[in-house]
Amino acid sequence: MDMSLWAILGSGILVGLAASFTGLGGGFLMVPLLLFMGLSAQKAVGTSFLGILIISLSALVAHGKLANVDYRYGVWLGLGGVVGAQIGAQLVEHVSTQTFKRIFAFVLVSLAIFLIVKK
Repeated sequence: MDMSLWAILGSGILVGLAASFTGLGGGFLMVPLLLFMGLSAQKAVGTSFLGILIISLSALVAHGKLANVDYRYGVWLGLGGVVGAQIGAQLVEHVSTQTFKRIFAFVLVSLAIFLIVKK
């Protein structure tokens, strides 16, 4: 295994830890990492989802063992997410990587402000 694969594996461990701890899925860390590695916005998003799928399944098992899962809410959120994911995948095809970075940064900053301000 070369160094870049070790770096990707190590990054995956950190993303998995953050995703399982925060419930944010890991894409908020994985997408910028993949963009930094030179992937286009479209490829970074798609690749991130594969990683998130694997991380999410593992986190679901861990949280399920701790009885921290409301399966009914999760299924309904997932069903809505299936529809949104199809629309989002089509939309990202029409956005340049530079514009995507700006939108992504805006979403992250907005979320941070919301979490800081919300009581």
